[in-house]
Amino acid sequence: MQAIPNSATTDAASVRQLFSYPFRIFFLSMTVLALLVVPVWVMQVTGVLNLPLAMPGLFWHQHEMLFGFLSAAVAGFLLTAVCVWTGTNRTHGARLVALWGVWLAGRLLLAFGGGLPDWLVHTVNLAFLPLVMIDAGWRVWHARQKRQLMILVILGLLWLMQTGFVLRLDMTYSYGALIMAMALISIIGGRITPAFSSGWLRQRGLDASGIRMVPALDMATLFSMILLMASLVTGWQTVSGVLAIVAATLMLVRLAGWKGWLFRKEPLLWILHLSILWVPVALALLAGTLLAGWPSNAWSHAAGTGAVSCLILGVIARVSLGHTGRPLVLPRGMVLAFIAIHLAALIRVLTALDIIPWHPGIGSSTVLWFLAFGLFLVRYTGVLASPRPDGKEG
Repeated sequence: MQAIPNSATTDAASVRQLFSYPFRIFFLSMTVLALLVVPVWVMQVTGVLNLPLAMPGLFWHQHEMLFGFLSAAVAGFLLTAVCVWTGTNRTHGARLVALWGVWLAGRLLLAFGGGLPDWLVHTVNLAFLPLVMIDAGWRVWHARQKRQLMILVILGLLWLMQTGFVLRLDMTYSYGALIMAMALISIIGGRITPAFSSGWLRQRGLDASGIRMVPALDMATLFSMILLMASLVTGWQTVSGVLAIVAATLMLVRLAGWKGWLFRKEPLLWILHLSILWVPVALALLAGTLLAGWPSNAWSHAAGTGAVSCLILGVIARVSLGHTGRPLVLPRGMVLAFIAIHLAALIRVLTALDIIPWHPGIGSSTVLWFLAFGLFLVRYTGVLASPRPDGKEG
């Protein structure tokens, strides 16, 4: 007679599965964080909550939405992808538990560590990205894959921005971090978006030769963003404005070569093209901020809510299916999630520009944000916590 597994056994198996590959635990954790940080921040600033935050509320909110949220997405994607790139075994089991524990400890210390020494809170929070870079860098070094080194360089610059932010509580460094986040999108999005798009066309017997990737243009875009970050942090406002226009133009030329309009009927592709389009939009708004005095929170939300969050949602929706051996068919409701996250970004930017009144703008963009990541949590928790249907590792 076959034994019926009890709930404790099932729960233990799900936990083991979550720590079998980096993308599983980090994609799920960053989604939960995305759903928690916004209401906690609202309740904190309205006096409903009084958490002993380790930094002022606005800075805590910015740090968690940028470094907490983004770093988990980076860890989940990079530590999974680098194993495929280099042919090495993935970080899993106890090592992955320890790495995730560092990330989680950072979140808890910032939320509840107001009475703890600053050096302890900062050390734990600043430890995570270097640990991710060491894990990925060791694999890249031994595989002699110089092509991957630029990702590590950008992550190093992102970490420097985090360091400046937590030590000085200066929003200039969060702006620099947003530029580096978009530079990361420029690299990773610039690889997977045209590659997936070309593959989709070939699978349907269509001509994929029109999808163009120009390495020199890719590098020019990337270096323009690095120079933009450096000039922004050092206070060269006019130079930064000009560089923002240059970077936006280069990114638009790249996007034109990927022909995103051909994939308007495939959600797993249009989400990538449309999300990366937020990069030149954010850069153009940044130029307006620096050269014409436009509100700074317009470009920062175009970058953070638009480019970064929209692309993250699109990528994790695809990666979670592909790496768990499932067909690349979106679960029910995820097209709505893609639409919701883009609408959240659009409304938030229009609110920052005073085109939409403050209260309805903030309220509706928050609801749409919750809808987008809430749908992912509902539809993908089972995918991330269960074995591959084909019985393979993943």
